Amino acid sequence: MDSKELLEMQKIACKVRIWTIEGVFNAKSGHPGGSLSAADIMTYLYFKEMNVDPADPKNPDRDRFVLSKGHCCPSLYAALALKGYFSTDEIKVLRHIGAMLQGHPDMKGTPGVDMSSGSLGQGVSAACGMALAGKLDNKNYRVYTMLGDGECEEGQVWEAAMFAVHMKLDNLCMIVDFNRLQIDGHVDDVAGLGDIGKKFEGFGFEVIRMNGNDFNEIESAFEKAKTIKGKPTVIIADTIKGKGVSYMEDQVGWHGKAPNADEYKIAIEELNAQLKELEG
Repeated sequence: MDSKELLEMQKIACKVRIWTIEGVFNAKSGHPGGSLSAADIMTYLYFKEMNVDPADPKNPDRDRFVLSKGHCCPSLYAALALKGYFSTDEIKVLRHIGAMLQGHPDMKGTPGVDMSSGSLGQGVSAACGMALAGKLDNKNYRVYTMLGDGECEEGQVWEAAMFAVHMKLDNLCMIVDFNRLQIDGHVDDVAGLGDIGKKFEGFGFEVIRMNGNDFNEIESAFEKAKTIKGKPTVIIADTIKGKGVSYMEDQVGWHGKAPNADEYKIAIEELNAQLKELEG
């Protein structure tokens, strides 16, 4: 992408991170680490890649997105709000009783959410169903689903992978947010995935590897994915958990806790400084 578009993407991603922190802090609970690692990909999906329209969120011809790692919805909510699906004010009451935005995505209550998710391993199966429906209905939409690397320890992920290849779902693009950390520690220490790219390749996927915090690599990966015919694609996105907030980066402790007031202040100051620098 050209320098102007790159700068715009970086600014939006920074705002996604700011609103992610705002949401988790105000909720006093949530999952900032994996939300921050995914922020750049979420930005690219909603502001460049996907055919979606906040004014017509149920358009049958729209592209679909399933956040299989549903606990990382703060960055999804931030992207949806910045895209115009709802007010950013909703983020300030994240996880509150009666609020629209809850701790996992709710397709019945939140504009722009295509599938309720949260029970790890299941979202990818829903995405496969959507992709198959598109094939059966002769629709041209694409289906994207984001998984965590720890989530790939779930057996249902691999059942869905077999199905996707068997049905030749070339309108399906899986994205693995490979930040190497999960709630119990390093993925390799909990249940090592080995060479995850070769595993997916063995199932019959087209495998693309990228730096998921670099917009030029993100663009190249998604552009290549759209050229693949006859089989599904998985993008293995190497990312940094907690990306953008210095004390959260690559720290497993920030998988599932909210910053306190002092930590919140530091995070927001850092992100606002990054945004100011990008805005010149």
